[in-house]
Amino acid sequence: MTLGATILRKEFIYEHAPFPSCHAATIAQTKTGKLVAAWFGGTAESNPDVKIYFSERGKDGWSSPRMVADGDGLACYNPVLFQAKSGSLLLFYKVGRGPQTWWGMESHSEDEGKTWSKPARLPDGILGPIKNKPFELWDGALLCPSSSEDHGWQVHFEVTRDLGRTWMKTNPINDGKAIGAIQPSILQLGPHHLRAIGRTQQGSLFSVDSNDDGQTWGAMKLTDLPNPNSGTDAITLRDGRHVLVYNPTKQGRTPLVVAISNDAEHWTQIATLEDEPGEYSYPSLIQSKDGHVHIVYTWRRQRIRHVELVISSNKH
Repeated sequence: MTLGATILRKEFIYEHAPFPSCHAATIAQTKTGKLVAAWFGGTAESNPDVKIYFSERGKDGWSSPRMVADGDGLACYNPVLFQAKSGSLLLFYKVGRGPQTWWGMESHSEDEGKTWSKPARLPDGILGPIKNKPFELWDGALLCPSSSEDHGWQVHFEVTRDLGRTWMKTNPINDGKAIGAIQPSILQLGPHHLRAIGRTQQGSLFSVDSNDDGQTWGAMKLTDLPNPNSGTDAITLRDGRHVLVYNPTKQGRTPLVVAISNDAEHWTQIATLEDEPGEYSYPSLIQSKDGHVHIVYTWRRQRIRHVELVISSNKH
């Protein structure tokens, strides 16, 4: 069988919205199988009218965008939706005047996003998952890939064992100078072997490994995958392969492509999501219960696009 992907669906989550600009979409699947998405929208990134919007996919398509979090006069940033195996649908996001000074917020829903708890500020120094979703460890703990931008670009990890009520965090795992890195995604290479990859200021994606479920991390290195200083996302499929969505260029946020790997080291492009002029960026992806891969991303800062695809098996 030829390695590749078949795009089953390519659609905008909305055609009309009460905001002109949007960015930083996130996608999850609820316990009953419903697809839900969130993003920030307003007049422009970092403006005080930027809020978190939410939509769910029903039989007739996506629901109209609904505001679910307000920064109370400050901008909202980078929502992350996550459905834990047990418990609530979680929504993490940031509020503030910019990445150097923002803080983490959390809200949760017991009814798949129909209603949400009153947003709560995370403890001082805890930002929550910064762009990409938590990784649920074997014991139910959520390992949250995070980063900061106030002392150079540095990656760290945060752990919550009670769905966001209490937290622990690692120290930064890079100095922010040799490699300025943010916004990791977590892949699983073995029973306790994790790999984080993500965005840098050095023109390539970074890679860093842990052999103890994220408690400690090795040396960060640059990969041979180009990166134009733009967000990426990656997941490990249930069959053990890894999928990455990224902009395979050192400048500009087009094209946006899907790549696959057996070892999270050597990657093969299997689909092009966008290749027109413009910005196509900040992907978020999941594997749904039926094995399909769902991706949401920014389309020219004007709309959020959703793509559903099937990745062919590597079995002959």
